[in-house]
Amino acid sequence: MKPKHFYGQGLPNVDPSLLKGTLIVIEGSDGAGRSTQIGLLQNWLERKGYPTVVVGLKRSELVGEALAAAMQGNTLNATTLKLFYATDFADQLERVIIPSLKAGFVVLADRYIYTLMARDIVRGSSLDWLKDIYGFALVPDAVFYLNVNPKTLAERNFQKRGYLDYWESGMDIMRVGGMYENFIKYQGKLHRVFETLQKEFGFTTVHGGRSSFTIAKEIRGRIEKILTASSAAEKSAMAHEISSVTNIHLDDHPA
Repeated sequence: MKPKHFYGQGLPNVDPSLLKGTLIVIEGSDGAGRSTQIGLLQNWLERKGYPTVVVGLKRSELVGEALAAAMQGNTLNATTLKLFYATDFADQLERVIIPSLKAGFVVLADRYIYTLMARDIVRGSSLDWLKDIYGFALVPDAVFYLNVNPKTLAERNFQKRGYLDYWESGMDIMRVGGMYENFIKYQGKLHRVFETLQKEFGFTTVHGGRSSFTIAKEIRGRIEKILTASSAAEKSAMAHEISSVTNIHLDDHPA
């Protein structure tokens, strides 16, 4: 298991080596099954004895409610919205994710910076600019992108709530055509961007058109390996520390 590190300079006064927990990210569009997988993962982990905490977009105590309200009214320009989301993420990273990882929790993130990047790239931002903005982000231990084709996503959204979301349909940038047509086009663009981000950041793409339990089984298998490696590394570090202390005491009492 690789040592914890940030994509860039990270947050000030945070030592990644002290973050003993595990950060797992589930990515995907609305209707991809993220919430279902997060729920199944949390239940499985807690039954195995791992304390968990769940984070996600627009959940910051600092700006989450204000961001959600602003999006309802569609009152923000593109750059302001991007920075609003970055603030929301930074606040959760500092107040929830980092403290939870220090305490040894498994943090389950219902989307992370990759969704924010994908949305912004579709809206004209450069990847280099976004990598600079999100250089404070912690590199997760695992990222799973639930890849579901746009037509299936649309069907699931209609079944779940009876309509398509304005933002998930890209209506702020695709003003010609109906919402369904724009949803299909916009989600197709997002998927192509995620393919680029997968090559850049090396996360795992999961076929999301299968049953939720089949997907959960695949994800659990990968996470189990990560947790096993983390536990082995922690035991090795503890043994090394004990050995070092023992050697010091022996040096203090020569024969």
